[in-house]
Amino acid sequence: MRRRRPHPTPVPAASGVAPTSRPALVMPRGASILIGLGGATVAVFGLAAIAGIAAPILLALVLTICAHPIRRGLERRGVPRGLATGSVVTAVFVVLAAFVAALAVALAQFAALLPQFASQINDIATTVSGWLKSVGFGTAQVQAIEASFDPTNLLAFASGLFGSITNVTVALVIILTMLILMAADAGYLPTLLAQLRPTRPTLVDALVNFASSVRRYMVATTLLGIVQGVLNAVALVLLGVPGAFLWGLLSFLCSFIPNVGYFIAIIPPAVFGFLVGGWEVALPVIVIYGIINAVVQSIVQPRVVGNAVALSQSLTFASVLFWAIVLGAIGAILAIPLTLLVRTVLVDADPAAGWWRPLIGDLDEARVLMKSEDARKRAQRKSGKANKAAAKHSR
Repeated sequence: MRRRRPHPTPVPAASGVAPTSRPALVMPRGASILIGLGGATVAVFGLAAIAGIAAPILLALVLTICAHPIRRGLERRGVPRGLATGSVVTAVFVVLAAFVAALAVALAQFAALLPQFASQINDIATTVSGWLKSVGFGTAQVQAIEASFDPTNLLAFASGLFGSITNVTVALVIILTMLILMAADAGYLPTLLAQLRPTRPTLVDALVNFASSVRRYMVATTLLGIVQGVLNAVALVLLGVPGAFLWGLLSFLCSFIPNVGYFIAIIPPAVFGFLVGGWEVALPVIVIYGIINAVVQSIVQPRVVGNAVALSQSLTFASVLFWAIVLGAIGAILAIPLTLLVRTVLVDADPAAGWWRPLIGDLDEARVLMKSEDARKRAQRKSGKANKAAAKHSR
C-alpha cells in the first residue's frame, strides 16, 4: 500500500501580530536615469549602424503620413480601397521621382559650373593658405585645407552628398517598397485605432496628434520652401549669379533644416556671386537671402504651422545636429518629424510624463502666464508712479 504524505500543518500566527509583507523594491531615480541613458545610447548606435536602411524607411513613413489625406478623400468618394492605395503610392512616387530628376539636373549643372571658375577658386585657395601660414598653421594642415578647394574634390563631395540623399540604387527601392506596404497597412489603421481607444486612449490620441502635426509641418514647409527657392532663384538670375536653379533647389532643401539650413543655403551663391562680380554682387545676395528667409521662416511659417511642432529653439537646433549625425542628410531634413516621434512615444503617450511638454517647447500656457505677469508688473509700476506723484503733491 502506498503511504500518503502528511500535509504540512500551517504554523499559526502569533496572536495579535499581523503577518508582515515584504516591501516592494523601488529603484533609485539616479539608477533609473542611468539605465535609461544606457539603453538610449545603445539604441542610437544601433540606429546609426543601420542608417542606410533606417533613413529610407523613416522617409517613407513621413511621406505616407503626408499622403494619407489623398487616400482618405478618395475612399470618402467611394473609390475602392485598392485603387486608393495605388493612387497614394503613385502620387508620392511621382513627386519623389521628379525630385530625384531635379537633383540630377542640379548636379550636372554644378559639374559644368566648376571648371569655369577653377582658376579663381585656386586663387582663393592660395590666398587662404598664405593667411593660414601667417597666423601659424602647420604645413600639413594648410595643404589639407588647400586641397579642399580643388574643384575635383568639390565635385566629388557634391556627388557623395547626392548619393547619400537619394541613394538611387538602394534607397529608392526601399522607399518604394515601404510606400506600397505602408499604404496598404494604412487601410486598417482607423479600425485598429478604434479597437485600441477603449484601453489605450492616451496612446491613440498621441499617435493621431503626431500624424496631424507631422503632416501640417511637412506640407507647410514644402510649400513655403518652394516659394523660398523660386524667389531666391529669380533674384540670382537678376543679379547674374550662375547656377540659379542649383542654388534655388539647395534653398528648397535647406528650408527643411531649421536654424542651420539658411547658412548652408547662402554660402554657395554668395561665393559664386563674389567670383562673378565681387562684393557688389555678393552683398545683395546675402541681403536678399536674409530678407526672404526672415519673412518666410520667421513670420509666415510660424503662423501657418502654429503649435503643431511645439519644440523649443534650442531643442530644435540640437535635434538637427543629432539626427544629422545618426542618419546623415536625411536625418537633418527629417529632424523635426523624428523628434516629434520620440516625443510622442516618451511624453505624449504617457500621462505621467505630460509635465515635460512645457519644458521642451509647448509654451501656449506659459505665454498666457507671462502676459498676465507683465500686465501685473506694468500696473504695479503705474501705481508706484502715481503714489510718488501723490506724495510730492502732498508735500
